[in-house]
Amino acid sequence: MSAACLIGHITVKDAEKWVAYRSQVPATLEPWGAELVFRGQHVAVLAGEHAHTDVVVIRFPSQEAIAGWHSSAAYQALVPLRQQAADVVLLSYEA
Repeated sequence: MSAACLIGHITVKDAEKWVAYRSQVPATLEPWGAELVFRGQHVAVLAGEHAHTDVVVIRFPSQEAIAGWHSSAAYQALVPLRQQAADVVLLSYEA
């Protein structure tokens, strides 16, 4: 099993709801051994096009852990709030 990363490209639509969503996500990550690596806003697009303003990178122990977290009842309960708060693209990568 190799480590895996989840990358989220984000455009916030409702800042208050986004704060509420972000405050609840860490508890859903903990059981899956996930670690927040980076969260930030882009300063410039140096090549190509990129529509989103924010990014998050979360390291998981495996792709299976990403899949388990994403489909977990704890995280799925937050999805409606996430959808109201922001446009989000979630991608998983092998590390």
